[in-house]
Amino acid sequence: MSAGTMLLTLAAILVFCGLLQRVLDRMYLTDRQALLLIGAMLLGTWLPNITLGSVSVNIGGAIIPVGVCIYLLFKADEQTEKWRTLFGSVLTGGAVYGLSLLLPAEAEALPLDPMWLYGVCGGVIAWVLGRSRRGAFVCGILGVLLADVVSGVVSWGQGYQMQLILGGAGIADAAVVSGVIAVLMCELVGETIERLVRGHAEK
Repeated sequence: MSAGTMLLTLAAILVFCGLLQRVLDRMYLTDRQALLLIGAMLLGTWLPNITLGSVSVNIGGAIIPVGVCIYLLFKADEQTEKWRTLFGSVLTGGAVYGLSLLLPAEAEALPLDPMWLYGVCGGVIAWVLGRSRRGAFVCGILGVLLADVVSGVVSWGQGYQMQLILGGAGIADAAVVSGVIAVLMCELVGETIERLVRGHAEK
């Protein structure tokens, strides 16, 4: 089972058990909507990519996640949150792209599977920059996809004739992994801090 499949399956189980209710509330989603989106991403992974010239986009790995990001940005209460999230997405993309330059190009030389490595790194950076569950999710998804775009544009500029594939691994793509990890880290850390503060206040 791929990284993305495992994470989305875990997320679906947590949603079904009602353990992510607060996360969904802050992302303006109901349990049913969340499960439908997860199912759509799973299904979209197996559908043919949409190809426009040198760019190929996977439905489950890019189009649906980006659609969710746009929805969350429109639902944001304050303009400052929207701009902060977009700025965080750019910083996340820059950090992930910079990481790709520093690490070996050969997957065999990496300490982890590239999807896990870039997904986890993107998720951690997005969590730090996003400052909220929905912000972290958007930064994780858009940041990794922006890093892919920059990598493709740089390669074209160097004369390489290649196809830019966005979300090509579907639900196993680093963008999806990054977004899910970012929001789960926000919930875990946020819940831990709240418990510590509550416990301290009760003493």
